[in-house]
Amino acid sequence: MPSSMKVSFTVNGAQRTLDVAANTLLVDLLRVHLGLTGTHVGCDTSQCGACTVHLNGRAVKACTVLAPQAEGAEITTIEGIGTQDDLHPMQAAFRECHALQCGFCTPGMIMQAIDLVEHHDHLDNKRIREGLEGNICRCTGYHNIVRAIQSVADGE
Repeated sequence: MPSSMKVSFTVNGAQRTLDVAANTLLVDLLRVHLGLTGTHVGCDTSQCGACTVHLNGRAVKACTVLAPQAEGAEITTIEGIGTQDDLHPMQAAFRECHALQCGFCTPGMIMQAIDLVEHHDHLDNKRIREGLEGNICRCTGYHNIVRAIQSVADGE
């Protein structure tokens, strides 16, 4: 059985310390140990991006990060970016542009989209599509997703 260890981090603004197995994935720490189920488990192989969260201000796939690697880190999940009454601008853009269908990929897609807008200047259709290559939506043709991201990038 893997050894257990304490991991301290901040998630969505709250300081947390948990005792977890050393081989616990960040996605499992968030979903199982903290009940933050907006971070989805899709492929378990880092292909789909459904588990995308922000770790120290950058988008990462939580299925590729071990919980001990989050020691001292700042983690933001979809639950930490807005509320039902006060959506994050990217969430509002996804709603306005009809950039979702079943919703399974949406949390990871939104977290990746926020990272794109925050860390890249002069986003155009090509750059947005390249930036989403690690996030899969099985329902849409990506047109409305790209449109939503572009609207936030353009400050609309």
